[in-house]
Amino acid sequence: FFSSRRRHTRCLSDWSSDVCSSDLVELLGQRVELQSAMSNLVANALRYTPAGGRVHVSWRITESGTGVFTVTDNGPGIAPEHLPRITERFYRVDRSRSRETGGTGLGLSIVKHVVQRHQGELTIESQPGLGSRFIITLPANRVRALPEPSVAPDLGAQHPHEQHAQ
Repeated sequence: FFSSRRRHTRCLSDWSSDVCSSDLVELLGQRVELQSAMSNLVANALRYTPAGGRVHVSWRITESGTGVFTVTDNGPGIAPEHLPRITERFYRVDRSRSRETGGTGLGLSIVKHVVQRHQGELTIESQPGLGSRFIITLPANRVRALPEPSVAPDLGAQHPHEQHAQ
């Protein structure tokens, strides 16, 4: 999902969101499910963070080998009374806001189930008015560090199946 040179953290910034990675890894599991869970957290952060806000996305491998994917925003935050139920299917913190932002109320429930299927843990921290942090922690047996490439990747290189527009 994320890759870059191991000793150098590379951050990609666009629209006040950051994607930072410092480890080249392979995640063992259902690729589509893991991508769905992680992209859901990023999409939610972008959806609920107002214009001018900040979304930070990071990936790291801990000393014990676990993988930690974190999405942090400075959006409106979630009141403490909603946190225990936020991953229930169809649960909405603010039903009136759902009309403005769309969605079905299934996203965080799906994230929770995908993470559990991969023996991981979903942690949600939030404070109203300050923002939220969503953390997916995957066990070491699901995270495999890959050898560092001998040559820096050419980020401008075209994928073999892509064609230049004429």
